[in-house]
Amino acid sequence: MAEKTGTMLYLDGVSVAFDGFKAINNLSLIVHPAEMLAIIGPNGAGKTTMMDIITGKTRPDDGEVLFDGRTDLTRLDEAAIANLGIGRKFQKPTVFESQTVWDNLEMALRKPRGIFSTLFYSVSAEDRARIEEILDTVRLTRRQDDLAANLSHGQKQWLEIGMLLAQDPKLLLVDEPVAGMTDSETAETAKLLREIATTRSVVVVEHDMSFVRDLGARVTCLAEGSVLAEGSLAQVSANPLVIERYLGR
Repeated sequence: MAEKTGTMLYLDGVSVAFDGFKAINNLSLIVHPAEMLAIIGPNGAGKTTMMDIITGKTRPDDGEVLFDGRTDLTRLDEAAIANLGIGRKFQKPTVFESQTVWDNLEMALRKPRGIFSTLFYSVSAEDRARIEEILDTVRLTRRQDDLAANLSHGQKQWLEIGMLLAQDPKLLLVDEPVAGMTDSETAETAKLLREIATTRSVVVVEHDMSFVRDLGARVTCLAEGSVLAEGSLAQVSANPLVIERYLGR
């Protein structure tokens, strides 16, 4: 493995078994600061389990999981890992549908959560500027006063990405973000994620190969819980093992 310093995420020799089945098998990968990594692979390849390990939902049996070059994530619980600056977006968007787009983002901002600070909280000029910046990033400035329930499926996905950005994460884990999106929303999501990856690390798990191509990111193909191939999408797509075990299906 490469040197740990200067990495945002460093997995080395990570394994976990459920009832004797190795869901993750000696998995090693690196994500650098302000880099996007796209992860592809067949169902059951271990992509979700890998995300669960990074976010503290699942403890590995073996291996190292280091964040920002130094913090051992295997020793921390989910809340502590989220507070370190790791945000995770699941496939199905979970937004507060009865609230406006603006209010969803305001609720997501990183701020003290005590009873008194919540009671007496008012939006500072700094918070307002941050929300406006996020609205612009996630293409929802014109929809800021609309109820989240009235957004399209794709716009709800963008709002949820915006809610994660409001937490100011260093690393964003995004699971199949374009499932169910229109073609134009899919293309816009690739642009949106590329913009986000200029300032923070992004890991995208995805099946849609044309979307992965639009991301223009380094690609890792997982199979049976370990890395099958790594490189550009063109390199990975041309790999005989990847064709045989994933793309050829």
